[in-house]
Amino acid sequence: MWRAGAVIFPLDERLGLPAGSLSPCLRRDVVWLSALLPYAQASEVLARIGRQDLPATTLWEHTQQVGRAWIEQDQQAHVSVERTCWEQRDYQPLLRQGVGIDGGMVNIRDEGWKELKVGVIGTLSPPWTLVEGQNARSHDLHYTACLGSADDFAPRLWQLAVQQRIPYAGHVVVTADGAGWIWGLSADLFPCSTQIVDWYHAAQQAGNLAQTRFPHDPDAARRWHDTLKRYLWQGESWKIIAEAQAAGLSASYFSTHRHRMDYPSYRADGYPVGSGTTESGVKQYKQRLCGTGMRWSRTNVDRMIALRSAAMAGTFDQQWAAA
Repeated sequence: MWRAGAVIFPLDERLGLPAGSLSPCLRRDVVWLSALLPYAQASEVLARIGRQDLPATTLWEHTQQVGRAWIEQDQQAHVSVERTCWEQRDYQPLLRQGVGIDGGMVNIRDEGWKELKVGVIGTLSPPWTLVEGQNARSHDLHYTACLGSADDFAPRLWQLAVQQRIPYAGHVVVTADGAGWIWGLSADLFPCSTQIVDWYHAAQQAGNLAQTRFPHDPDAARRWHDTLKRYLWQGESWKIIAEAQAAGLSASYFSTHRHRMDYPSYRADGYPVGSGTTESGVKQYKQRLCGTGMRWSRTNVDRMIALRSAAMAGTFDQQWAAA
């Protein structure tokens, strides 16, 4: 039985925790802190700052129980694409939403490194609010992730999209790298969106072309790379294709994504041409999931993803209250 002064807290039957659990507020803070830090570090913070002597195993037990409950709740609230009915009165023509999709690797016990697919959805500011030269960025960010295939990831991304009013937004932008699974998923879930290949990823591909053309002349490679980047920034990917083909090189990457490289128009519309927000989201997941010596089971990593997503978005308390 856990005591605070003379107060004895009852069992937490809803989460299935053993007798002598924590107070509601302390339990919430314990799980939130565990979503931010490894269990051992979270235990040290609680002891040093919160004056709570709780071993890492106790934090793990509470976190697993809450994560399981949240996943079950999400599954019950799942909304499929087929069940989404358009309501004209809900359309918001001025709402501007940005979608980012990317992946990162997580070490899974008995399986090795597997890809964690990450989705980020945020609100874009109107273009007239941006200072000249300022890159467009999303704010009010919300996250989802899945350890599995694109088909496994799709329902989670769609659920977040529905929560963030993507189907009713007047402007939807998807910014990502050149991975085929990303654009296949975008076509299925966001067919009316503006699709943008991350400019920095495209510039890197241009650098690969330059290195291939001038493998033994770094200065010539750098000069041609600068020229290709200028074409790219000006939305003239056709010039990259033409020069590459004239040099006997394959420009299939630029041919495939040419319609996603109209960067001057994207900048004029206040759309993000880089996927830095999404890459930051991937790094935030990996900070919690890829510490030294960490290996997760699929079940445990799914539970942590649910908690970590809410902590990253700043919606942990709201979701806790709704559970």
